Parts: sequence; C-alpha cells; structure tokens
Amino acid sequence: MNHVVGNPATGTIFGGGGNEWFGPAVWKSTDLGASWTHSSKGLAYEGGAEPIKAVWTVAAKNGSLYAGVQPAGLFRSDDRGETWQHVEGLQKHPSRPQWTPGGAGLILHSLVLHPNDENQMWIGISAAGVFHTSDSGRTWEPRNKGTRADFLPEGENYPEFGQCVHNLVMAAGRPDRLYQQNHCGMYRSDDGGKNWQSIEKGLPSSFGFPVAAHASDPDTAFMIPLNGDTAGRYVPDAKAAVWRTRDAGKTWQGLREGLPQQNAYFGVLRQAMATDRLEPVGVYFGTSSGTVFASADEGDSFESIAEHLPVITSVETMVVER
Repeated sequence: MNHVVGNPATGTIFGGGGNEWFGPAVWKSTDLGASWTHSSKGLAYEGGAEPIKAVWTVAAKNGSLYAGVQPAGLFRSDDRGETWQHVEGLQKHPSRPQWTPGGAGLILHSLVLHPNDENQMWIGISAAGVFHTSDSGRTWEPRNKGTRADFLPEGENYPEFGQCVHNLVMAAGRPDRLYQQNHCGMYRSDDGGKNWQSIEKGLPSSFGFPVAAHASDPDTAFMIPLNGDTAGRYVPDAKAAVWRTRDAGKTWQGLREGLPQQNAYFGVLRQAMATDRLEPVGVYFGTSSGTVFASADEGDSFESIAEHLPVITSVETMVVER
C-alpha cells in the first residue's frame, strides 16, 4: 500500500497500491478500516502499452476519485472507485517519450486538486517534474521554472521538464501557493507553479521527500530533509528533526523535542507526513524503521504513538465525529 486518504464526511477510506505480481488496485473501506473491498476495473493502459505496476497516490473531491500510477499516468473514477477511466491527455503530452524514471520508477506520486475549480490540477512525477491542467486533464503544461536538476550536465540544470520532484502540496487558503521537496532542493511557488523559488536556505540539506502544509496558515509548512541521495538517505547526523517555517520558507526552525537525537538512522518517505485540522494543528510522520511520531502542538513537541511496524509509506489524518 503506497498511499491512503480518508473522507471525514462519509468515513470512507481509500488506499492505492499493488505490485507487478498482483497488479494495481484501489482499496476502499466504508467502516473505518474494519473491512475492505478493492477494484482494478479500468486501471490499465491500452493494448501494447507497458502494464501498470501499482497505484502510488489517490485524491478525492466532489464525488470524483483520482489515482496516480506507475508508469506515470492518471486515472479517474466517478463511482467511488468501482471503475476507472484513463485521463489520456497526460500520456499524450509531447514530452512523454522523454520522461525518465526516478529511483522508485516512473511514478505519478503527487495529486493536488484545486479547491474551487474542478478543471485545475497539479501533479508531480519522478522524474518528469510538475505538470498543471486547467481543462480537467485534456491538456497539460510543465511547471518547473526555477527548480534544479543537478544530475543533468552543467548548463542544462533548469530544463522545462525532467526534474525529480519528490512531493507537492498546496498552502491553506491560497490555491496558487505550492510547496515542494525535490531531489535537488526545497521550493515555493506563489503563482501556481509557473515560477519556483528556492527556500532551502537554513535547512541542513537540499534533499528530502515529505512536505506538509498547515491546515489554516499558508505561511506555515513542515519538511523533513534527509542527508542526501547517496549518503544513506537518513535524517542528518542521525538526529531526528521536523523543520518548520512560519514565513513561507524565509526562515526555518528545527523541532526536536521528543524525537531521537542519536542513532536515528531512518528516513521518511514522500507520503509519510501529514497534518490535521485541529487547533492547534497536529503534525505526524512515520519512519522507514516503523515508528510513528505525533505532535499535538504544531511540532513544538513529539511523542511516539506506534513502534515496530514495517516501513511506513503513508501517514494521513481524518478527524471523525462520534
């Protein structure tokens, strides 16, 4: 299972996953996880295309459910995940033959839906970059200006597409403000991804995966940088910290209270960090060594709430009224 999301209005939970042996699917629970069904009907490319290996992300809005898959593509369901239709416009983008896989493969891992405009959506693909649609997926535009690709030859580090975006989220109340962690830096955009500016100054590394937005303050975001792509991919100096900005990335504060400060040789994957909508906002993350940490005070202090789990690929929150 790669990614799980919940709908607090209905109590329904959706999970995307699968593998090359069993194929892709989206699982659904309508009783808060007590029982599950799953469907892969329609989760396939046309004949002759490379088979879909897994679903990497899911997102729901206004009765529609979207799934990002590997190899990178987008599917939509209008019947709560029972059947799926290929959003073909993305695969038809002129740059598609030049997309190259990241370390985990050619995956569509980030789906950001506009809260007020059903036609707009942003996606993140490793390693093709960020793309945007304003017509429900019929056409797409690369939105990577200002993000680096350090792994390309010198002088070609800022291409139109081909960046290895790691995660993409939207700021609260400002649909045009986006934050991303990238293989090569941390960034903010204030114009819907048309232009990006680096916000990595003050952070211990320019490499990381998860980013989470505050539920109500567009200037507050949380990141967990790792020590680099070839140095082990664990928290810098093996001392765990969540890094918080209160000014949209101008400055950062390392939050360490309650987190291990020695021998923390773990990483945090792209979907394994989340915030909730409580007051104050809660912050949660899961590690590659199977521990879940939680903060009830916007990151000022943390505690372990689960241990000895397998590698944690996804952490999400859902406030359920009982």
